[in-house]
Amino acid sequence: MSKRYKGATISATPPTTSSSVASGAWTLRQQLQAIAGTGWPMPVTPTPTVQYLVVAGGGGGGYGQTGGGAGGGGGAGGYLTASGFSVSAGSAITVTVGAGGVAGVRSPTSAATQGGNSVFSSITSTGGGFAGSGTNAAATGGNGGSGGGGADTNPSGTGTSGQGNNGGAASSGATARGGAGGGGAGAVGASGTNSVGGDGGAGSNAFDGITYAGGGGGGCATGYTSGVGGTGGGGNGNQNGAGANGTAEKGGGGGGGSIQFNGGNGGSGIVIIRYVDTYPAATSTTGSPTVVVSGGYRTYTWTGSGTITF
Repeated sequence: MSKRYKGATISATPPTTSSSVASGAWTLRQQLQAIAGTGWPMPVTPTPTVQYLVVAGGGGGGYGQTGGGAGGGGGAGGYLTASGFSVSAGSAITVTVGAGGVAGVRSPTSAATQGGNSVFSSITSTGGGFAGSGTNAAATGGNGGSGGGGADTNPSGTGTSGQGNNGGAASSGATARGGAGGGGAGAVGASGTNSVGGDGGAGSNAFDGITYAGGGGGGCATGYTSGVGGTGGGGNGNQNGAGANGTAEKGGGGGGGSIQFNGGNGGSGIVIIRYVDTYPAATSTTGSPTVVVSGGYRTYTWTGSGTITF
């Protein structure tokens, strides 16, 4: 039974309700949950785990000196890569790209220097060891990510375990005294002989198929055979001039100079991270990284220092 009033009918039977909600509108239950704090705020998208490549700067190549022999090749920068690395949201993560080491200079005499370290978060790759030069004063190769090649009968530098390999040993006994090759991420540097400079150790392509961190080749005297830089940016040694520079952004070691000539500079390093592209882009970056979304990955590449925040 119902009573009729002007303009409407009041019924004892309740109206039929609908469960549909207009697009964008909250249901009463959702509003109550928000007020009560149940299920609010909405869950935050988790941060990804990333794969990284951290390559340090390569070491400088050694110079050659009359009566002492040719210069050795610089060691490659340390090479570190792994996947499944956890990152935290909301805090800037440090990225440092190491500079290449400076070449050894014959006059005024200046020994080669070690490459700079590269860093991503808690991961540090050690700069490549400097090469020995053709004089007793600075002949020993330096330790580093990969060791620098020796010169003038002196020993090579030692590589850092998990990052690179040792440099080769120089050879005495003749005027040529070929400088040794610097160590690379994938192989030790070749030793020099009385007539041949040692080749630089090969780099590694374990991250993305591109080879990085090759050692510099050793120099030799005119008329003999200089060492070839290792694949992955190692500079060639020289038989009648200065050693070649290591390749920038690959962490290659500098090549060794011939008798009376300077070595080559080491190449700068690089830092690359990538993660599956189902995760969103980083909230901010500095240092102007190159960003590429391809092949299912979102990839950030730094050739200069900066930061990233997720």
